[in-house]
Amino acid sequence: MIVIKSAAEIDLMRKAGQVVARVLLECEKMAKPGVRTIDLDRLAEDVIRKAAAQPSFKGYRPPGMTPFPGSICTSINDEVVHGIPGPRRLEDGDILSIDVGACLGGFQGDAATTLAIGNVPRESLRLLDVTREALFRGIGKALDGLRLGDLSNAIGTFVEENGFSVVRDYVGHGIGQRMHEDPEIPNYGLPGTGPHLREGMTLAIEPMVNAGAYAARMLDNGWTVVTQDGSRSAHFEHTVAIGAQGPEILTVL
Repeated sequence: MIVIKSAAEIDLMRKAGQVVARVLLECEKMAKPGVRTIDLDRLAEDVIRKAAAQPSFKGYRPPGMTPFPGSICTSINDEVVHGIPGPRRLEDGDILSIDVGACLGGFQGDAATTLAIGNVPRESLRLLDVTREALFRGIGKALDGLRLGDLSNAIGTFVEENGFSVVRDYVGHGIGQRMHEDPEIPNYGLPGTGPHLREGMTLAIEPMVNAGAYAARMLDNGWTVVTQDGSRSAHFEHTVAIGAQGPEILTVL
């Protein structure tokens, strides 16, 4: 069931989203060659807790999985999503995806960005640009009266026109009091299909885009997803509310 949020509930989500946006900003300032991903995680948790919020990912445990140990996900190069922070140091030329969730006042915010670390190859920079633009193509279709397939198609078509692939095994999602609500939001699909979008829906839209083929696999740690062919992957995400005047991005300052 897709939950429609009231104006008051969306305001609470806006406040949670601002915490997430602040975390991403502070992590971006810190993410340089030589920095450990665990240090980014500690910074993120400090920012979240100082805002009287809770890190949504820490201890998160879907059925059949172990609890996630970090406050953020840090995915490097061929890691698509759910990279676990640890002693690994960023290197010049890496790309780093940071995914953040925070809960404030009983409501969730969720966003991600991919950063270029130092001197990054031109094709990797193009991957970041295309993935970021694909996110905004999807957000532009988060309109009352359209269908979910219109949003999904806008993302997937743009990505494939630019020679990249959208990951198919992992999708965006509704969001609210729970991190993952209905509907699932694929990054590919047919226009005119799927549920109708309505004012008051809140969506975590998140294209995950590979430089090579779309196939992905999970590592033995039970969390981290990597590209099957070893190509690089980028991930951008915002929490968005569908409003009477169009989409509102909630995960911004």
